[in-house]
This record gives sequence, structure tokens and C-alpha cells, in this order.
Amino acid sequence: MESIQSFLPFIFMLVIIYFMMIRPQQQKAKKEKAFESALKVGDRVITKAGIHGKVHEINEKTIVLETMAGKLLFEKAAISLELSMRLREDKKA
Repeated sequence: MESIQSFLPFIFMLVIIYFMMIRPQQQKAKKEKAFESALKVGDRVITKAGIHGKVHEINEKTIVLETMAGKLLFEKAAISLELSMRLREDKKA
């Protein structure tokens, strides 16, 4: 019984780390994956590098954005969920 009590603080710390760090990261990754799969031609997005563009073509792992400079090829993971959502909210307002 005493050995279990000595491990309780360690177990408690692991539970706190899970709920404060690991679980939110998993939820964020799940949201980003859903966002990537929901992208369609014509959507206006912003990349993580800050490049604004309109989706011109979608492939399995890549996406072609039409920008003022021309068409650019990006990985789907390079599209920013937060910045693109902010862009959509600004359009509604």
C-alpha cells in the first residue's frame, strides 16, 4: 500500500501532462487533418508562410494555389487552419 502511495504524485503528474499538453495537440492535429480533407477548389486560404491564394488544384498530398504571382505548388500541411479560418471570418464581417 505504501509503494502505491509513493507513485501517486508521479501518476498525478502524468495525468496532468496528458490533459494539458498531449490531448490538446491530438485535437489540433485532428482538426487540421479534417480541414485538409475538406479543402476544395476555389477556397481562399493562407499558407503557414503567409502566402494568400485560391485553391486551383488538389492532389493527394499537394495543392496548387493561384496567387498574384502565379500558380504555386504546396504540401497540404503548409496550409494554415487558423489563418484561413480568420480569413473566412473577415469576409463574413
